[in-house]
Amino acid sequence: MIRTRINELLGIEYPVFQGGMAWIADGKLAASVSEGGGLGIIAAGNAPADYVREQIRIARSITDKPFGVNVMLMSPFADEVAKVIAEEKVAVVTTGAGNPLKYMKAWKAAGVKMIPVVASVAMAKLMVRVGAEALIAEGTESGGHVGELTTMALVPQVCDAVDLPVIAAGGVADGRGMAAAFMLGAEGVQMGTRFLLADECSIHENYKQRLLKAKDLDTIVTGRRLGHPVRGLKTPFTREYAKLEYTDISDEELEKKGEGALRAAVQDGDAEKGSFLAGQVAAMLSKEQPAAEILKEVCEEAENYLKEGAKWVK
Repeated sequence: MIRTRINELLGIEYPVFQGGMAWIADGKLAASVSEGGGLGIIAAGNAPADYVREQIRIARSITDKPFGVNVMLMSPFADEVAKVIAEEKVAVVTTGAGNPLKYMKAWKAAGVKMIPVVASVAMAKLMVRVGAEALIAEGTESGGHVGELTTMALVPQVCDAVDLPVIAAGGVADGRGMAAAFMLGAEGVQMGTRFLLADECSIHENYKQRLLKAKDLDTIVTGRRLGHPVRGLKTPFTREYAKLEYTDISDEELEKKGEGALRAAVQDGDAEKGSFLAGQVAAMLSKEQPAAEILKEVCEEAENYLKEGAKWVK
């Protein structure tokens, strides 16, 4: 069995995080991943604090194992969500899109472990200074909000720059990806796209079918003009949005064009207006299965690949 500092830090069986996917990663999915031995993560996204508290309590009704909450620090509800996380004494908080420094005192006092998502070495070093206990180094292959560096380039540089355990994210969907991440210096992985096909994931069936039909070149990044690029499947919505970025449309109008698109995909499966977020590994997905089965399968595959690595050394 693979054991790293991540297992010891969080008390989990598998060093695998489920990505905090906005409007997707709810209490049911997070609890299922945690119950299966990984670390499930509830996505706060732009949701209000009451929603987050509700999802935390749903998760606790399903599992007594540790789980986390992902906070998008640009959310207008970030302050209230941060307070809920401290009040509920959630085991882990992962953060993105900002600096969590102002929340650290309250989280530390509540025993919450802070593990931020970083897309550069500079951000990794900053997060170490503000008190992070581990880091998620996320490459541009991932779905949702993305940086510029690939996982292959980012992870070893972050591992070289810090002494904290690093979780690799972006482009990991099976045991090969997990084994490769460990060779780059990571001590765990985070998967988002793979868990979209978990039985416990409540996205619309149209979303799941699109993932099962995806091919290698079927994702696109939009939003670079606005400073927050996002990766998703190519759809009428994303193709049109990408074209608009090169017109004289105002930034305000462009921003408004994206409002509600993710919810249209997640809740309604709207093929025309929906934004079906997914990483570049979408084409590797071939089946729906329980979250616990995904965890076991990926980790057993990774262990076998790591054991077999010696065959290349003569």
